[in-house]
Amino acid sequence: MKKKTTMTVLDSRMLAQDIWSLELAYAPEDLPDEVRPGQFAGLFPAGGEMLLMRPISICRWDRDRGVLRFVYRAAGKGTQSFTALKKGDRMDMLGILGNGYDLNALRGRHVLLLGGGIGVPPMLELAAALHDTADAGTRVTAVMGYRNSELFLREEMDAFADVYTATEDGSAGTKGNVLDAVRENNIQADVVCACGPLPMLRAIKRFAEEQNIPAFLSLEERMACGVGVCLGCVAKTRKVDEHSKVHNARVCVEGPVFPAEDVDLD
Repeated sequence: MKKKTTMTVLDSRMLAQDIWSLELAYAPEDLPDEVRPGQFAGLFPAGGEMLLMRPISICRWDRDRGVLRFVYRAAGKGTQSFTALKKGDRMDMLGILGNGYDLNALRGRHVLLLGGGIGVPPMLELAAALHDTADAGTRVTAVMGYRNSELFLREEMDAFADVYTATEDGSAGTKGNVLDAVRENNIQADVVCACGPLPMLRAIKRFAEEQNIPAFLSLEERMACGVGVCLGCVAKTRKVDEHSKVHNARVCVEGPVFPAEDVDLD
């Protein structure tokens, strides 16, 4: 549903250094028909000083309450402006955007979720959605990578998955990255879903190939329009894109989630 909607702030709070949680509520008449794990929305900085939206992955979707939760890093002027939002404030949002994870491809399998840094939040919504299919034999293991012991969303993930952690400084869990934790704990799975920085995704793609299991990767790219017009977020692909007729794809439209074999990360 690619439309601009005015949302109401329900909650805004800091979870860790520079990491913030933001809950936004729809008006009843604006509720989307569907929100899939891995999709995102474009949030517009308060005050109107900046025209471009900031793409933020959906961390949780509460259909009954009509509430979207975003967990983001306050890194630049736009996202820093979000930290000043208070309950009752209004802000514009473009969405729901992008192509999420295909739950049908994951149902009934042992799914390994790998989230690194700000790639952790979308893994929470995916874990929750997969947990709802546990009666079909779905099993979920999550490995979450952090800089240090500020393990944001760690306890919430426990409700939906068997959880392991990795920290760069070794202050919690395995010292190193998410794949170090996978190997240290001898974690085996049928399929991998991952979100994080490019070097992490590149390594996960190689890992999945070595294990001969499929992987689905959510790419992080800078986006301007969010609807595929500006071509500012293209990624190299193995296939020819029907829109541009070259070997690339628009991360905001065809992605951000891609089968690992379809994208060229080298």
